[in-house]
Amino acid sequence: MAAEHKSEHVDSEHVDVLIVGAGLSGIGVASHLRRRLPGKSYAILEGRGAIGGTWDLFRYPGVRSDSDMFTLGYAHKPWVGAKSIADGESIREYIREAARESGADERIRFHHRVVSAEWSSAEARWTVTAERSDTGETAVFTCSFLFTCTGYYRYEHGYTPDFPGADEFEGALVHPQLWPRDLDYSGKKVVVIGSGATAVTLVPSMAGTAEHVTMLQRSPSYVLTLGARDPIADRLRKLLPARAAYAATRWKNVLTATLFYQLSKRKPKLVKDFLRKDATRRLPEGFAVDTHFKPRYDPWDERVCFVPNGDLFRALREGAASIVTDRIKTFTRTGIELESGEHLDADVIVTATGLDVLMLGGMTVTVDGEKVDPASRVAYKGAMLGGVPNAALAIGYTNASWTLKIDLVAQYVCRLLKHMDDTGNRVVTPREPDASIERVPFLDLQSGYVRRAADRMPRQAARAPWRLRQNYPADVRTLRYGPVTDEVEFSR
Repeated sequence: MAAEHKSEHVDSEHVDVLIVGAGLSGIGVASHLRRRLPGKSYAILEGRGAIGGTWDLFRYPGVRSDSDMFTLGYAHKPWVGAKSIADGESIREYIREAARESGADERIRFHHRVVSAEWSSAEARWTVTAERSDTGETAVFTCSFLFTCTGYYRYEHGYTPDFPGADEFEGALVHPQLWPRDLDYSGKKVVVIGSGATAVTLVPSMAGTAEHVTMLQRSPSYVLTLGARDPIADRLRKLLPARAAYAATRWKNVLTATLFYQLSKRKPKLVKDFLRKDATRRLPEGFAVDTHFKPRYDPWDERVCFVPNGDLFRALREGAASIVTDRIKTFTRTGIELESGEHLDADVIVTATGLDVLMLGGMTVTVDGEKVDPASRVAYKGAMLGGVPNAALAIGYTNASWTLKIDLVAQYVCRLLKHMDDTGNRVVTPREPDASIERVPFLDLQSGYVRRAADRMPRQAARAPWRLRQNYPADVRTLRYGPVTDEVEFSR
């Protein structure tokens, strides 16, 4: 029998800023630190063995961005790829290239999974403990400022409902988050359970290789076609220098997305009619559009699913894929029996049923010995937590590209740290808002993964700076140019 890994303690290392996570957010934050505060020391702790986060983890067929790369890309690093909606491999290489260019790749400690972070007011520093999956050792770091870039879902597994009879199924049962590299679905019957962004990506990607792909949804989602290429961006690239063309395209897409979101909230019927007409135009004559593409909710109560060049609609038109809207009664040896009595034969079943939310990467956080429950705290400017000193978190937009918000939060933190240096302060703590101010959910979405995790996520309050706005132009004013001293306490 192999000897057990003995956990050993490694001497601590101190840095000014400690970043947790080497994904899209962590590398972006490191790039901002290097450019804006070159005198600050930093390190990045990454639990896995590679750069990229989500874009290195997800390897299912067709994995791609669910927003355009001119806004999902970093503000300081133009996206030069041909496609506006890019594949996972291209995004992964883009992040790695950004890490190399900024030198962040040399500051990463791979296989360091952070398990705890303890703040000491007496020392004005964090002590962060990480477990090394490669050696079994325990590594300890101290830092003056902690920046968690861990997203908000669990990397080890996704969310799968407790399906009756799942153990009876004799085929392959897989979740997109843990896609088997050796899965062969060629010439096989595939059922994809789900109707979100992952499902609408998988179905057209698997269609053609599989004998047939069925998307089984309990209820429909809104689906909108986007061009895989951006013709305006292509034109601007010919007329302007690369950075100017990128900035212009970025703002064009920001304003377009903002307008679409605001119109969806203020004139939902108008947007619903537009989306239905678009789907009807792309589907075969006589297709049951209202059964399969008419959700019960308004646009942007849940995320709108974007499909490049209408690939989902094309797979449905060509008969390589189909949609069934029904509820699962039970799994069987050979597929799924529905409540309607219909049976879907399947060799492979994919549970594209969502994420399992996990705040702060699952680490335990304490402030002067008192455990911090994120659900009991109010988010400050969407960047910090009330009552938690010298710590920021990176949570992106739900109605726009994730990176837009991360760029702003990173800029804000750099401004905050510079202000502290200029004034000789060592500690900054957002003051919790008065209890009389109404608390509301952290994310303004009705998606299943958000509802399931409502009791685990921070709250927001009904007024600024505790209000989490899903509005990039407004956040530019607040985070890039607004004061850094409002409703926070500084000390030396």
